[in-house]
Amino acid sequence: MEKSISFIIPAYNEQDRLPNCLRSILSEAKNNPDVSMEIIVINNASSDATKAIALNFGSPVTVVDENQKGIVFARAAGGKAAKNYLLAHIDADCRLPIGWIKTVIEKFSNNPNLVALSGPHRYYDLGWWPKLVSRAYYWVAYLIGWCNDKIFHIGSLLQGGNFVVKKSAWDKMGVLGKDFSFYGEDTEVCRRLYAFGQVKFTFDLPILTSGRRLAQEGMISTALKYIANYFSVLWFKKPTKHGYKDIR
Repeated sequence: MEKSISFIIPAYNEQDRLPNCLRSILSEAKNNPDVSMEIIVINNASSDATKAIALNFGSPVTVVDENQKGIVFARAAGGKAAKNYLLAHIDADCRLPIGWIKTVIEKFSNNPNLVALSGPHRYYDLGWWPKLVSRAYYWVAYLIGWCNDKIFHIGSLLQGGNFVVKKSAWDKMGVLGKDFSFYGEDTEVCRRLYAFGQVKFTFDLPILTSGRRLAQEGMISTALKYIANYFSVLWFKKPTKHGYKDIR
């Protein structure tokens, strides 16, 4: 397997959190000198200093402007610009833990049928109780994804903001429609990639991220939205909810 990764980071007004995200990737890059990397920040119609901050990091960070706002359009622009064997889609408020890249390379090297790999979020800015509840939530989601994969053969589980996909599979997948503005987007990606090979969710690949949406919208409300859209997309190929709130 070719050891090369393109990090694709959609960023809309993320001047405050993007620097730590980029520093964490560059730190991991130093720990994996045998892996070729590029970092692509998608400036998704930002009105703050997001683009300038990304450019100040210099090589290997590049900026792609995508003025059509939305995660689907940003990810598509990043995938088109990327050149490497693997595409790592992470959010601008994420931080890579030590060993993240090593785990990705090992998982893909050991399984030629693997087309996409994903893992859970670990929230760095929430208290112990929300963190405990979120871990329980992921175990339930994992079991549901396992059933959909092994029993029903209709899909698996993929966490938006923390997934890696082979570029060859990403290019075959096609661009998602306008229906997938936010909710259900990662499930649709999972459903489409499932046709090309194995889509795996593993607790060996956690990523650190902000729990700001959970804090502002509430854990129960947010969880119900994600669950409803997961089943709707997987079974009916469309989300139940189209609108979303930008939380910064």
